[in-house]
Amino acid sequence: TEYGEAIDVEIVGTRYLYNGSLTVLVVIRDVSHLRTITELERKNKENSELLYETLEYDKIKTEFFSNLSHEFRTPINVILAALQLIKTIKEGALSGKEKNYLNIVKQNCYRLLRLTSNLIDITKIDSDFFDLKLVNCNIVEIAEAITLSVAEYIESKGITLSFDTNTEEKIIACDPEQIERVLLNLLSNAVKFTLSGGRIEVKLSDLGNIVIITVKDNGIGIPEDKQKTIFDRFRQVNKSLRRNSEGSGIGLSLVKSLIEKHGGKIYLRSKLGEGSEFTFEIPCEPAYIQTSSIISQSCMSNHSFVERARIEFSDIYDCIY
Repeated sequence: TEYGEAIDVEIVGTRYLYNGSLTVLVVIRDVSHLRTITELERKNKENSELLYETLEYDKIKTEFFSNLSHEFRTPINVILAALQLIKTIKEGALSGKEKNYLNIVKQNCYRLLRLTSNLIDITKIDSDFFDLKLVNCNIVEIAEAITLSVAEYIESKGITLSFDTNTEEKIIACDPEQIERVLLNLLSNAVKFTLSGGRIEVKLSDLGNIVIITVKDNGIGIPEDKQKTIFDRFRQVNKSLRRNSEGSGIGLSLVKSLIEKHGGKIYLRSKLGEGSEFTFEIPCEPAYIQTSSIISQSCMSNHSFVERARIEFSDIYDCIY
């Protein structure tokens, strides 16, 4: 080129007679764009192959974790059944120390079940294989029942627990089991960071097109620099802030994903030394299924809130109740 740049060109020449003389016509055309197109096609092919490999990897990973979950759950459930059998057969014959040992084994079985379930669901969500089982439920009834299921344990820790709502009934499309997991996870976190004498408040507000549920405590709070990553995968608040508890760093990330699967959002407000407030909102859209009143009752009948609470609270060392 006139600037001394080398470019790709196409040269076409032809001979013809012009005014009785043999003449050669040469046409030179810049074809740099063809190289660009070829390069783009090559990269597109590479990206397509990479995408296919990634999808295949995700599929294999999901299947692996599903199989792993089954392999974990089966022996864990056998251990839990054996523990229950021992307690039943040896009722009244176990010493206080023996009962304590059995409770420790049981709690750690629950912890393994919780970790396994969380890993499976996170993997499914990441691979877009996780589907909600939406039914029309009374979200007020669900939230209140979940709160009451852990009230005795929380109050035994010297912590006051309250539930408040501005409506007695609100039928929305949700997956009651996943809403249960979300609330139990938030309540579990509140217990971890709230000292004896503190309080935890659960509040449900019907705003017409959305339902807002807040779990608020007056515990030790979360440092500002930790709040930005609180919902990130495998990130934990500094363990020095925890008391008598453990965690995998999956819980709040899973909570966020489950809320977003419902089309909602979750927020955190916290101040170190004053407590934390987790608020999530869910849109009020009905599912296209049976009448809501029938479904609302069935939502509550098939769930063992206490058993689920034991699993979700299992990373607090003395949570067996």
